Amino acid sequence: MSSKTVSYRLGDLTDWLSGGTPSKKNPEYWGDDIPWISASSMGGSRYSSSDLKITKKGLEAGSRLALEGSILLLVRGSTLHNRIPVGIAERDVAFNQDVKAIRVKPKLIARQVTDEMYVYYWLKANEQRLLEMVEHTGIGAGKLDTKRLQNLEIHLPSWPEQRKIVASATAIDEKEILNSRINQTLEQVAQAIFKSWFVDFEPVKAKIAALEAGGSEEDALLAAMQAISGKGEAELTRLQTEQPEQYTELRATAELFPSAMQESELGEIPEGWGVSQIGDLVTRIPVGKKYSQKTASETGEVPVLDQGKSGIIGFHNEKPGVTACPDDPVIVFANHTCYMRLIMHDFSAIQNVLPFKSKSAKALSIFWLYFATLGKQEFIEYKGHWPDFVIKEIVVPDNSIASRFGSIAKDLVVNQFRNDKQNETLSAIRDAMLPKLLSGELSVADFANQAENAEASVNV
Repeated sequence: MSSKTVSYRLGDLTDWLSGGTPSKKNPEYWGDDIPWISASSMGGSRYSSSDLKITKKGLEAGSRLALEGSILLLVRGSTLHNRIPVGIAERDVAFNQDVKAIRVKPKLIARQVTDEMYVYYWLKANEQRLLEMVEHTGIGAGKLDTKRLQNLEIHLPSWPEQRKIVASATAIDEKEILNSRINQTLEQVAQAIFKSWFVDFEPVKAKIAALEAGGSEEDALLAAMQAISGKGEAELTRLQTEQPEQYTELRATAELFPSAMQESELGEIPEGWGVSQIGDLVTRIPVGKKYSQKTASETGEVPVLDQGKSGIIGFHNEKPGVTACPDDPVIVFANHTCYMRLIMHDFSAIQNVLPFKSKSAKALSIFWLYFATLGKQEFIEYKGHWPDFVIKEIVVPDNSIASRFGSIAKDLVVNQFRNDKQNETLSAIRDAMLPKLLSGELSVADFANQAENAEASVNV
């Protein structure tokens, strides 16, 4: 980097906006398509969606819109004791009062002084400095004072140098973003299969339709195979010739589904299947020692799970409260927020993070159980939701079908887990090198070479 830099006060470069929360007592404000970013939505570095969404009325009544390209910075919350959530809005999004939206003044962008992407990476590179600025509130949350942030001094290299730095850092981000998008696709595939098999009952209904049309049992089986695979008869014939093992597996899967429906308290369901309350299918797992914001550390071997989507409140180096792995995962239910995760690594937890598994007597696939219970309990208000969750009724298939779905879902979910681990490594690489890049200690070329070598080691 060139030794020539120009110093600015951060507040002189940028405009800051505060968000807000529409009244949760008014249903007209919630449930539309405007993402509403809060601490729980800020697990990554690019923001375009959230668990909670608001309406235009909600936006007008109690929130504010951050335009695409804005920097979103969390300035209040317990997460600030361990990390500084900051990222870029990939679309126009609303945000709450704990978040600041930051824009570089348009006239400075026009003059090529700097832009949002460089300021974003500057904030990322100065995370340790920001952590030292976090103040403690009386309720255990952390707070970043806006005036102190705006008074920070930022040293800007030339515009061409800034563009090189942004391009180098973005290359790592784009790999993380790609992995995240792949994970979204994998999740959608798993959910689509689950819905087809266990909500819409498409393989069963395909068999019924074939039989009602005067077809044979073989015709019904072929219809179910088509429903499961999305392939036509000609495509299945080619599959049998070109990939006989896959064809045999598909046929065996289709044979598991019944060819009739029966009445139940939840309406018509496949013959031989049942209805159970979630509580009859699951068993809670003890979490051992419960941690808190005060007892968790910034670093360590064992992550401590919290109730937000961002996931981790800190770490420790003691014995994990719960053991898990890809072959023996654990489902976690957040008692207050209703957020659910399938965890494949050892962990500990804070109060009201509730892990559970299938009851051994039922022996239902944990992967089937996760998708069967996912989203069954909606957030109502900030209270304990577990009692409401466990009395929800769900359709329970034959164990062989649940196991078959479980084996398919496992492959998808394990790939998600691997992508997440790769993203953790890439983030650590970027965060370690970014301060050196922006300070000039590391050249753009050296940064690119080290990032390439590190990424190659991740992909091995």
